Amino acid sequence: MAGDRFGILSRHRRTCWYTLSDKSENLVEIRGLKFTRGPRPVFDGLDLTLRRGEITAIMGPSGTGKTTLLRLITRQLIPQAGSIHVDGVDIATLSQDELYLLRQRFGMLFQNGALLTDLSVFENVAFPLREHTKLSQRLIRHIVLTKLHAVGLRGAASMMPAELSGGMARRVALARAMVMDPDILIYDEPFVGLDPISRGVIVRLVRRRNDALGIPSIIVSHDVEEVATVADRSFLLSEGKVAASGSPDELRTANSDLVRQFMHGMADGPVAFHYDAPSYEEQLLGRDSE
Repeated sequence: MAGDRFGILSRHRRTCWYTLSDKSENLVEIRGLKFTRGPRPVFDGLDLTLRRGEITAIMGPSGTGKTTLLRLITRQLIPQAGSIHVDGVDIATLSQDELYLLRQRFGMLFQNGALLTDLSVFENVAFPLREHTKLSQRLIRHIVLTKLHAVGLRGAASMMPAELSGGMARRVALARAMVMDPDILIYDEPFVGLDPISRGVIVRLVRRRNDALGIPSIIVSHDVEEVATVADRSFLLSEGKVAASGSPDELRTANSDLVRQFMHGMADGPVAFHYDAPSYEEQLLGRDSE
């Protein structure tokens, strides 16, 4: 039997809905995290704290390990050193059963949507309910249609993933991430591929769920403008560590070349925009090939 560190008995794990404890204001605590992929260190002593009840944004240039961090928090990847505590529990100490229970507390919107191509929109959203609960068909139908309505796609319930636009597919994936009413929502690039209307609706939906229910969210995004409208705190990652943290407004006015470059989309700064090349004059005159 799995331990009851999350207040759950294993014999009920297919029907229980999980709630976070109130042990401290910190939901996720990461200390001294080191993770290497190939010859390059992704994180080198990363320290980061995510507070309970907040919407936290993880930002940074491409290749800084933002999505990797999400996978480490959910124990899909294992670090070489350091610790990750979720709700006061060191996830490295969890058994497979306990890890299974922990992951059920997360609602995840993957970067690619990850819809099941042979299931309809309705069945994609219903899938977690059918897998992890014993709810009646009538109640499942009610919950699924409610979540689809929230993302504006109740009318697309019978469509197949191949019939959806990229933006519609991401909205379906968001409905599926919310369908179990998880304790923690994780969004990996939630605004990619969305038109301005859909983007605004999703931002307001994320904000409303947090304000009304206190559900913490972790958002990985490159979209500085949208993050500024929804996040309570933001972390900017660079070279394996936290380069800056604070509210979106604090990051916008930070006295740092890196933060300024990222927040204002500047080509010149610590992060190289131009790939190494010979001088412009030599390349134009063809001297670089001599």
